[in-house]
Amino acid sequence: MPQDTVKAIVILCMGVAMLVPVMQPVHAQILEVHTDNMVYTDGQPIFVYGKSLNNENLITRLISPDGSIAKFGQITTDGTGTFYHMLHMWPATSIDFPYGTYVVEVISPTQNGLSREIAIKFSSSTDLVEVPVERHVNTLVFAPETAAINNPVRIFVQTTSDGLLVGENNPDQLLQTSHVHRPDGQVDSISSEFLTLHNGLYYTDYTPSLEGTYVFHIVSFNQGSVSHGSAATSVLSQDLGGISQEIVRLNDILDETADELDTLKTEVQDFGIILDRASTNIDSSVTTISDSVQNTAEASTQLNALLFPIVSSIGIIVALQIVILARRRH
Repeated sequence: MPQDTVKAIVILCMGVAMLVPVMQPVHAQILEVHTDNMVYTDGQPIFVYGKSLNNENLITRLISPDGSIAKFGQITTDGTGTFYHMLHMWPATSIDFPYGTYVVEVISPTQNGLSREIAIKFSSSTDLVEVPVERHVNTLVFAPETAAINNPVRIFVQTTSDGLLVGENNPDQLLQTSHVHRPDGQVDSISSEFLTLHNGLYYTDYTPSLEGTYVFHIVSFNQGSVSHGSAATSVLSQDLGGISQEIVRLNDILDETADELDTLKTEVQDFGIILDRASTNIDSSVTTISDSVQNTAEASTQLNALLFPIVSSIGIIVALQIVILARRRH
């Protein structure tokens, strides 16, 4: 075979070899996780053991009842893939580590994020070892007792588990079947209307269009547990705020009326003072007239006393003259 032909064949073979991908060994996904107990109390350690890939770095997390990470760590399996690790030593209960349901999670980054979770209980006693670990979700709904037509009503929802707030940043999944029962029998869905104040605290605004009683039925679904909560609002044609404004206006009118009455009372008092003065003047005038009449009577008496002798003298003189004339005629 010519030498140039041999070189061409070698180059071709090398090119084909470069195109063939290198085959990596395929491992089956293996991740077994166990804890030494299901219920723990103050001062007890949590031991996590199991099996995974040989010499693999695993991520461990202890998730608190409110969904936050209370403990984060890393362990490495041995040459056989087994591991045994003390994950956490329980301290005395506090606001950072309250009693409740915790989750132990082990994650395998090598196996595409394969993870295993185990629910455990942190309690004041370990007597509940034989009791299954359960998670109970509670739902509280806060709504005003009264509202007005066409005015938005703000509803608040709180979801808790073991006394701690639980939930998600996306309330559409947590509150996915929540709805409102209207007074006409119709049902309005509000599951996609909620906004997040904090994980476990949500709110929405609902505008009623009819008078009557509205019932807000909130359904929470978290980690396989369902919880229901409800609250009722009586919708009126006018809310208490409008009624309060009317009362304020009425109070203003009453205040104005009271001011006018005070003014009228002052004027009546002034008129009474004038009447008192007039009465006093009349009394003085009557007294003066009475004194004048009395003085006139006294003057009349004195005048009669003066005139009586004069009249008597005149009478005597007239009588004497008549006697004299009578004698002259005889």
